[in-house]
This record gives sequence, structure tokens and C-alpha cells, in this order.
Amino acid sequence: MSLVGFVAQPKKFQDHPFPYHHELELEISTLTNRGAGLGRVTLPDEPESSWVIMIPFTLPGERVRARVFRNHKNYSEADLIEVLLASPHRVEPRCSLFGLCGGCQYQHLAYPEQLTWKRQQVEELLLHLAGITFPVAPLIGSPAEFGYRSKITPHFNPPRADGSMPIGFLRQGTRFDIVDVPHCDIATPAINEQLPRTRAEVIAKKDTYKRGATLLLRDADGQVATAFDAVIAETVGKLKLQFLARDFFQNNPFILPAFTDYVGTQAAAGGARFLVDAYCGSGLFALSAAHAFERVAGVEVSESSIVFAQRNATANQITNATFLASDAAAIFKDLAFPGADTAVIIDPPRRGCDESFLRQLLAFGPRNIVYVSCDPATQMRDLQLLLAADPDLGNGAAYRLTAVQPFDLFPQTRHLECVITLARN
Repeated sequence: MSLVGFVAQPKKFQDHPFPYHHELELEISTLTNRGAGLGRVTLPDEPESSWVIMIPFTLPGERVRARVFRNHKNYSEADLIEVLLASPHRVEPRCSLFGLCGGCQYQHLAYPEQLTWKRQQVEELLLHLAGITFPVAPLIGSPAEFGYRSKITPHFNPPRADGSMPIGFLRQGTRFDIVDVPHCDIATPAINEQLPRTRAEVIAKKDTYKRGATLLLRDADGQVATAFDAVIAETVGKLKLQFLARDFFQNNPFILPAFTDYVGTQAAAGGARFLVDAYCGSGLFALSAAHAFERVAGVEVSESSIVFAQRNATANQITNATFLASDAAAIFKDLAFPGADTAVIIDPPRRGCDESFLRQLLAFGPRNIVYVSCDPATQMRDLQLLLAADPDLGNGAAYRLTAVQPFDLFPQTRHLECVITLARN
């Protein structure tokens, strides 16, 4: 396998320790949580050095030839030129655009090994960012390895000087260059059936676009919506849920029943009578777990999501759940539930929780906390605060970690969902 360089020479290139496009051979020792292979080399003038090189689309154990395109303070980035000795776990990528399109990082890695490495990366983040050694459960894999993604958002810019107008996703290693993607192998078959028609509609009126735009294709039980305000119907286990196409909802319906069952089971495991679902969206976790609690309260900043959460409760004949449109940090102020008898589920955006919210959560003092995250790095940062020493406990922590369970909602990519459970001491 060989790949050409993707990144043009920067205007201000830092030429230490390597000049631009310097070529070198090295062995890959591990994968980063960003999906790149990592190797080390000795610098010519520093025989004791161990300089890190990060190379996308390489695998542990491989010997590769690479070309440096960027030097940082303590590591360099390089493009893969050639795999000299391949890993036994390397497979042929299904997508012809793999390596150009930035959407996938692992199509060249056999799926069981993707699960193995993602688990290890969670364990390493737990150790290095939260300072905790704790057994991470094996990743629960997706029943569908391809054709699982129920929502895609292709982008396009105004037509180029030559009249072309790529519609797709960002090119690997760039922030603005778009790769034309007429078919996406991780999207559902229904989306790929609709995609050519949507692309044709855009191209037919390309001269009317003065700026770029983002498209949306969302699959709900085989019906694809392309309007941001379309109402989507999704079935998860016994629940039938509705929400706006533009609003957040998990994008892998094949794994959602197992995912929601686990979160609900963890929330109920401590014996709490009440449940708070912060960042509740259209009610996925709150309604999935409502049968295990006397009363459930959900909070969400998106008013449209709250409207659908309330509708979903009614449609599914769930009478013990109420929902509030508000910032998650405000829910504890007026909450009638006693903290000692309440479980809290939090599923924040990728950036994680605000420190003010975490401190209010600690002050509320729930019996247990189930933290769901699509970015384990920000999750481990927040975990530091949740497990910090509490002066009221003689400098002991208010909570202890009881379970770390990753789920692979995003096969072929570096992304995953991680569920961490905390119990009050």
C-alpha cells in the first residue's frame, strides 16, 4: 500500500528536527486515539533520543516508509509512502476513497482488531488523563460493520474555476478541501440509494450557490429524509421515538438496543428510586430506563427536542417521566428528588461537561452517575473532578469508579462511545 502526501508545505514550516518532505523508514509500535500509527526514531545528532512520528493509515508491527510534512515541539507528522512489511491484521479497505476522505481511519484494520485497539486506547486515556488504573471491559461491537450510519452530512463549496463542485467530506489532513463522495460505505443502503438523487439536485443548480452548504440525509427504518425540519421516526427496542432530523440522535440503530439497555441497567443498579437524564435529547435514555424508576426527569437545552421527548413519553404510554427545556446545569436547583435516592445519566456534547455543572452535580450528590461520552478524552478530564478528594469525607473521594464499558457505535473510524459508572461512597 502506498499513499501520496496530502498536505502542502506550510508558509512557516518548522524545519526541526526534519526538513520538509524528509523521507524515513520506521516501525509502528502503537495506535493513537486519533487513529494514527505511532513510531519512534533516533535523531541524527541525539543518539539517546526517541522522537515520535505519527503516520495515518499504518498499523502496529508494520515497517513503513514515510514523508514528514509537519514538525511539532515533541513529535512530527508524516504521510505514508509505502508499507514495507504489513501487519497480519491489515485488510483491503472496502472504500476506494479510503485514505483520501477523512471520514474513516480504520478500514485497513480487521474489525476484531479495531475493537481490541479501541479498548486499549480507553484504558490508556483513563491512566494518562485521569491517573486511574482500572479494568476496561471489552468493547461491545456493532452488529453491522458497514452500512450502519443512519445520518450523513455531506458538504460542498461554490463551483471551482473549472466548473467542478465536489460534494462529500473533508480530505484527510485538511480543514477546507472537500473530497467528492458519490457513495459512502459506512452509510445505510437507503442513504446510498438516495445520495445520487440529492447530489444531482444540487449539481443541477450549482451556479446559484454563492457560498458553501451542508446537506443532510437521515435514514429512519429505510425512509430517508433530506430536510432538516423533517420528523424522523426511529424504533429502539420496544420504544417508538420521533425527533427532528436536525436534532441530535445516535446514528447507529443496530447497536442502540444493547447500548440503551446497558445504560439503563447501570443507572438502576444502585437501587435509586428516581432518575435524572441530563442532556436528554428526545428522551432516548430517560424513556428506555423509565420502567425501573418511580419518577424520571429529563433536561435538554434544545426546545424542539424537549417537545418530542414529551410526545414520545405520551406515545409510549410512559407516565412517570417529565421533561424540561433548560441548560443541564440548572436542573438541580429546582429538582424535588433527593440526591441520595437519585441516579443521574449524563450524555454531554463532545466537549464534555462544564466545570460548573460538575460541581452542581457533586453538590446534589446522586447515588450513582452514569456518564456516556462520544469523546473519552474529555470524559476522562471530567472524571478527574468527579473522583477528586472531598474535604467532607476526610479527603476521600465522594464517588468511586465501578465500571468502564465502551461501545463501538462507529466501526471503521477512530470514534467510540464510552459508558462510565460511578457510585457514591
